[in-house]
Amino acid sequence: MSLRSGDPEEIGGYPLEARLGSGGMGTVFLGRTASGRPVAIKLIHQQFANDDEFRTRFRQEVAAARRVSGAFTAAVVDADPEGLHPWMATTYIEGPTLAQRIAGRGPIGGAELRSLAIGLAEALRDIHRADVVHRDLKPSNVVLSDEGPRVIDFGISRAADQQTLTMTGRVIGTPPFMSPEQLQTPRGVGPSSDVFSLGTLLVYAATGQGPFDADSPYMTAYQVVHEAPALDSVPPALRAAVEPCLAKDPAARPSVDELLVLLRDLPAELEVVAGGGRTRDVVTEHQLGRDDTSGEPGPAAAAPEPRPRGPRRRWRPALAAVAVIGVVAAGVALLDAGPEGTPDGPDGKGRNVAATGAAALPGGFRPWRQDVPAGKAKIPDEVRCLPGGDSVYCGGGGVIATRVRVADGKRLWTRGGPGVPVQDMYLAGLATAGGRDGHQGPGSAKDPGSAENPARTVIGYRIAAEGSAGPDEVVGLDAARGTELWSAPFGAHSTAVAGPGAADAVVTGSTVLTADADGTRLEARDARSGRTLWTSPFRAGDQCAPLGAGGRAYLMCAPKAQVTAGEVRRVTVRGVRLASGELGRPVGVAGPVEPLGADGGRLVLARQRVGEIGVVEYDAVVRLDAGRGKATTTRLPRAYGGAPRLVDGTVYFTEQSGRVSAVDAASGRLRWAEHTGVEGASGPSAGPGALYFGSAGGRVAALAPRDGERLWSTDPKVNGGSDLRPTPRVTFAGRAAIVSGAGNLLYAFDTAKPPKSG
Repeated sequence: MSLRSGDPEEIGGYPLEARLGSGGMGTVFLGRTASGRPVAIKLIHQQFANDDEFRTRFRQEVAAARRVSGAFTAAVVDADPEGLHPWMATTYIEGPTLAQRIAGRGPIGGAELRSLAIGLAEALRDIHRADVVHRDLKPSNVVLSDEGPRVIDFGISRAADQQTLTMTGRVIGTPPFMSPEQLQTPRGVGPSSDVFSLGTLLVYAATGQGPFDADSPYMTAYQVVHEAPALDSVPPALRAAVEPCLAKDPAARPSVDELLVLLRDLPAELEVVAGGGRTRDVVTEHQLGRDDTSGEPGPAAAAPEPRPRGPRRRWRPALAAVAVIGVVAAGVALLDAGPEGTPDGPDGKGRNVAATGAAALPGGFRPWRQDVPAGKAKIPDEVRCLPGGDSVYCGGGGVIATRVRVADGKRLWTRGGPGVPVQDMYLAGLATAGGRDGHQGPGSAKDPGSAENPARTVIGYRIAAEGSAGPDEVVGLDAARGTELWSAPFGAHSTAVAGPGAADAVVTGSTVLTADADGTRLEARDARSGRTLWTSPFRAGDQCAPLGAGGRAYLMCAPKAQVTAGEVRRVTVRGVRLASGELGRPVGVAGPVEPLGADGGRLVLARQRVGEIGVVEYDAVVRLDAGRGKATTTRLPRAYGGAPRLVDGTVYFTEQSGRVSAVDAASGRLRWAEHTGVEGASGPSAGPGALYFGSAGGRVAALAPRDGERLWSTDPKVNGGSDLRPTPRVTFAGRAAIVSGAGNLLYAFDTAKPPKSG
């Protein structure tokens, strides 16, 4: 893949020739030494270089890679982990990854399988002799070179004599290839964990599937911890060597030296079991990111991101070295709902009758696609949009805001940002002249920009350029022309306190609320002029985030020590009087909790817990009456995984697999549970006659609100993977759906005539 505009010409004195891939932690380039030798150079994104946790992890990766440089790994050529732009250069290894080999040609057998098994065991022996535990052995981290297999990517490895780097709220690894102890007690992971992972790799190589594969990462992880491996399709001779590696008890597994003895005794030509496993690559088929370069050597894409509390993550990982169990929970196989894209319309004309009610199309509307240009950093991600009059206003993906006409998709103005996009940071809201709530937060069904109530000011974010000393700012733009009215620095602490999807700037009527850059006080500004209306200091020792829901403003706070440690056990919520900044009485809520929106004048929150194998789940719904200073907690009959969203009194838990559970926000009763048929679909958005779910690839699925029946779904527009995000990707202007996705994708269609699938 050739270099892109904005890519450096050289790194550390090494001229660059091509871009091998890019991800959340950095970009990998092909460079040359002075003698002409090819090297792979990983350049860390600048925003991560400014993050102590990521910088520590990169130092650890460089140190581990240096310790194990040998015949079976990519040797470190040069590195500068302490530089302003940290980087590491390693030997360039030409060849496909094991993931690519299995996906393209199916399972491995015969002498090739024996050589692979011995080569990987020898590589692991050398890694352990250097006192390093890899902790992320998986198909995309094994390169099949002409000289034999090479183990790469030590991004989450650690020296055996060091403490584990704790990633707050996360279990690090890839579920199909993790050991039981890595899922349950990651601090206690040792060399025997790599032996377990090697066993799963060899089963995968021989059969095309892992020994614990299931319909969702959650169930896969459960089977790793509790169930026996599926080994029927493994050649018997190899099975005798592999099965002891998969013991649940680390002490019962062989050492790498013992395993090598078993593998070297294998017959020269391993037999292939008839009727072997699937040939698809279980990991990459579901987890490939937008910039995956499957035809190129190098690590494959990362698994779905978690939803931890902690420092904000910039730019969605698409080629990251770290894969994690995130917001995924027990899923089911896709339900058979008939041919996708076939509208449920009795008129026989192919129309979606459910969407042909009162909602009308904007005048002159026709379907369109208008991908939003990325900002000055030239790195797209995703945008989100809010309707306003005859337009939608979109932000994110390196863009402060853009105005797009609904009728034909024409961009009327765009204000690009100088910095790298920040994941899950989009448009803050639309401020109105009439004092109505202009922030379309979770569960809001209001249109702040209707013809009767046009938006006056667009509130977006400007993220500072890499290497810049300037602050991140909240920006007010004139909605008609896009001219900048004002800007002010803000504190990016909301997600650490209030969870994924929490906004750092809250727009309520004509007022914008933010925490100051130092995180010490709440600031209120006039949305049009940017003038400070009032400030309200936070209590000493607290970290706080503004919230907006149902036209009202709130302040959620947690002890700073708990936030820093990633263990928020209790939060305090207060109502905020917009006229004066006066705070209402504090209401304590056991945490961590995530605000979902308003229902019946009450703030609704979902209580979070970490399940048995490190998966984020939700076990209760909290309804908070700020005026009375009272919170009512309703325990759910079971814990739900996925991303919660409140729409019309119902909380929808959407899992990575595409399964949706609809739960009554007041009673906690399950109304229905169905499958969208779309992996990583965020939502729902309440639109004409249906609930709409959108994926990073631009697919849209429509479900009936009453029972979750799948009405129709569309084909993807881009290669967006299965990226679950907390905010929905579909918004509406009358009957027109405006959909966003990976690569700053933006397109629109008539919900009565959705694009046909297939």
